Amino acid sequence: MPKILIIEDDTAFCQMLQKFLTKNGFEVSIGFSIKEAEQHLASSTFDLILSDVRLPKGNGVTLLAQVKRDSPKTQVILMTGYAEVKTAVNAIKEGAFDYISKPFTPEAILGVIKEALKTEVTETQIAVKSSKKEPVEEKKPVGFLKGQGEKSKKLQQYVELVAPTNMSVLLTGESGTGKEVTANSIHLASKRSNKPFVAVDCGAIPKEIATSEFFGHVKGSFTGAIDDKKGHFEAANGGTLFLDEVGNLSYEHQVQLLRAIQERKIKRVGSTQEIQVDIRIIAATNENLLEAVEEGNFREDLYHRLNEFSIEVPSLRDRREDILLFADYFLARANTELDKNVLEFSEETKNILHKYDWPGNLREMKNVIKRAVLFSPTETMFPNALADEVVDGANKGHEVNFSKSDFEKERILSALKQTNFNKSKAAKLLQVTRKTLYNKINQYQLDV
Repeated sequence: MPKILIIEDDTAFCQMLQKFLTKNGFEVSIGFSIKEAEQHLASSTFDLILSDVRLPKGNGVTLLAQVKRDSPKTQVILMTGYAEVKTAVNAIKEGAFDYISKPFTPEAILGVIKEALKTEVTETQIAVKSSKKEPVEEKKPVGFLKGQGEKSKKLQQYVELVAPTNMSVLLTGESGTGKEVTANSIHLASKRSNKPFVAVDCGAIPKEIATSEFFGHVKGSFTGAIDDKKGHFEAANGGTLFLDEVGNLSYEHQVQLLRAIQERKIKRVGSTQEIQVDIRIIAATNENLLEAVEEGNFREDLYHRLNEFSIEVPSLRDRREDILLFADYFLARANTELDKNVLEFSEETKNILHKYDWPGNLREMKNVIKRAVLFSPTETMFPNALADEVVDGANKGHEVNFSKSDFEKERILSALKQTNFNKSKAAKLLQVTRKTLYNKINQYQLDV
């Protein structure tokens, strides 16, 4: 008999729903708050949780994250009487099966519950962990939020088109647009979804150890090699290897990467044994690799190997119709991470978020919303919780129609001034590599 937990602060409605589901063959427990839900979850395991979104001293989205962390096989359905779009965003966060809007008929909720119980939560919805503790960065699947605007729909169409193939994909776009999330969504929609997704930041690997990081090494092959080590290629075997900021690779390592991709064979440093690997490559860059090819900084043959299919991940200011959708998503995440209960934006706050141009894209929005949640003392977020630069930027944002290059120049110069023209610190502030910053300075011929 399937076990269901109902969390609903409307006592009469909760008990009525309990009686209905019990008559239909379910073992039903009930709770009226987050605290009672936690008590039930600590003492028992449930096949399904049916929770209201708005609860005393918490919300169903916060509970959802906890359930998916502690019991990932449990299905969760959220009930809501609030705005449909916002609820849909919150419901898909952390893997909810579905949401249902109040008022609903008994037959409707029964149908959703039965569908959820016969839909198994697959391993692809749970982080793939290696049985060996290798120092390889394996990422948890990240929620891919589907926008409603034309550019968002086009992005999703491309993801769905290329995912089932084995084609190498090159993701382009500005920093912070969510290229790794897009890469992960391609992996999860592919035939390799039950195998590892390994993400590598090419700009963060020291040149001296890059070969070992990619291909591994054998014990004693160099000073400090005290054990055999598996590299990123082996760790991703059968799955997907995501190469972020691929334009930062040195020429020597571009050659090694090209050979490994062409032959699907690698050798660990210090070994003569070839290891066969079966991986799909997804690469990403916020630079113009064609320009790098023309300038002799990036191999043309490697570029074509990586660029079997190209997807540009649009900037947030080009997806303006989705800004509030993304804001709601990050609001829910921030509530979970900070244990807060900020449920909505005031109309003035929405207006500011919509007008601001988000030069740092989704990464910036995530940080802005999280900070604002921390500063919000009530269930509604007001403009005084937002950072001054966001409010000021929104007020200026529609006075002048800046181009992408204008935005980048302004951001670079601002970061340099804030760091007293220390390029290393400025690159860190901009969340790009030093090489990328130097390339942009040269590209725009900035006098620094």
